[in-house]
Formats: sequence, C-alpha cells, structure tokens
Amino acid sequence: MGDEQATPSHSYSFRPFAEQDFYKAANKYLIDLSEIKPGQKIVELACGTGSASRMILEHLRGARDSLLIGVDVSAQALREAMEQLATFRDVTIQLVQTRAEQMSAVVKQRVDRVLLLNSIHNMGDKHALLEGVNQTLRSGGIFAFNSAFFLGAHPPETEQFYRRWMMRATRIAKAKYNVMPSAQLKVESRKQLTSDEYFDLLRQHNFTILKHDIKPTPITLQGWMDISHYEDFVQGALPGVPLSQASAALQEAVQQVMHELNIDAVPRNWLSVIAVRA
Repeated sequence: MGDEQATPSHSYSFRPFAEQDFYKAANKYLIDLSEIKPGQKIVELACGTGSASRMILEHLRGARDSLLIGVDVSAQALREAMEQLATFRDVTIQLVQTRAEQMSAVVKQRVDRVLLLNSIHNMGDKHALLEGVNQTLRSGGIFAFNSAFFLGAHPPETEQFYRRWMMRATRIAKAKYNVMPSAQLKVESRKQLTSDEYFDLLRQHNFTILKHDIKPTPITLQGWMDISHYEDFVQGALPGVPLSQASAALQEAVQQVMHELNIDAVPRNWLSVIAVRA
C-alpha cells in the first residue's frame, strides 16, 4: 500500500494515511538508515503525493548537483507531489509517470540510492523490479525498502483484532448492502512474502543485505479509518465488494471492534531492509 502505486481515484487517496505521524516515523527511520547526503542522486519509487519525498529532500539540501527522481504510475499523485515539493528550489527534482517495475526504461543514469517506501508488496513482478533497480544503481549503491504488508506483519497478540474486524466488516456488508467479498479475488498486496523470501530475492539479483529489522508501530483508530478509505487496502480486505460500500463497512467495523476490545491503537510490524548492489 505505498503512495498510490495502484492508481486510486482521488477520493480514495492514500494521502490521509501517509500524513499520519506513525507512518511518517516509519519512513523517516528507513530514510535515515539510507544515509542520504547532499550531492547524491536518488530515485524514489512509488513516490505518490510526495509525503516521503519531502523527508528525502531535507537530506539533499545544500548541493546544487543533488537530484531526486520521483517515479509513480498515478498522474494525479504526481500532480499533488509537484505542489508539495515546489518549495525545494536548491535540489533538482524530476517526476516520472511509469510503473516502478519499468523504471530502468526511463531512468537512464546511474544513481546512488533507490528507495521504495511501503510499496514493494504492491509490485506484481518483483523480479522485474529488482532487475530494474540493479540496472539503475551504481556499484555500491543502496536499495532501501520497507513494508507493513509481509508475512509477519501481525504480532500474535493482534490476531483477534484482525479476525474480528474482517468478520464484522463482512457481516455489515451483507446486512447493509447484501453483498459478500469474493474469495477468488486477491490484490497483489494480499499475496504476501516472508522477510526471508525478500532476502532470497535480493540475493538472486546481486544484492548484499547490510541491515534489516522488524519494528512494531502502533496504528491508531484514525490510522485504520484512513487506510480503510484507500482503494488498494479496501479491495484487498473485501475483494469484490463495491468500493464505497466496502470502505464504509470497514470503517464502521473497526470503530466497533476497537471499542469492544477497549484499545486505542494496534501494533503492526514494519520490515525495513538496506541492501547494497555489488
């Protein structure tokens, strides 16, 4: 569910969730680990509306030869990003509309860093993605990504919350709209990998893992409400249910379940990985 890799309609944007403090903190952690410095050339894949781009640009200030290339499939997201980033005048910024897996076809120069913030789970062809990253990074360049959608993202103590939430949302969709989710439909972000499977993919594509960790991040009720209004998450949670009805059911259900469990936040594990190209 990264910054609008899935081309959501404007009314079902990822931006409200991306503006949550816990989401920014998780991305700032990865950006800081990436050791970005003024003068470097950076590619941010699935840059969306530019929420994380602003944090990256803060590390690039002060050098005229700094470059940030933001890549996203959504024209609407890139227009919003252009507005958000207009105040950064001492760094060259390029925004490119294409899929992350096709980056190497449009980014022709070698760069120092490629970052992919909470979107790798959305990539259908991860081998094509990593091959493109390999072709774009210079030798010794860093590929950094994180994800809150991998097998292991749910701490064991949260399983009751997720089970109740999805069951309640399904019942609401049936009772209010006479529709049920389809077991046959599954968006890419629901086809999750383990951390070890990600590590194996990286090694297959000439990367050495420098650092990785998994950190729990509490997500508030407002965070769950916001993510329940994002197209990709909604379609993954209740596949086949019309978007507006699925979103309404998810939001009503999460409020009920968190009230019943007497909780104001639910921890979710964030996987962060720093890998170097040989």
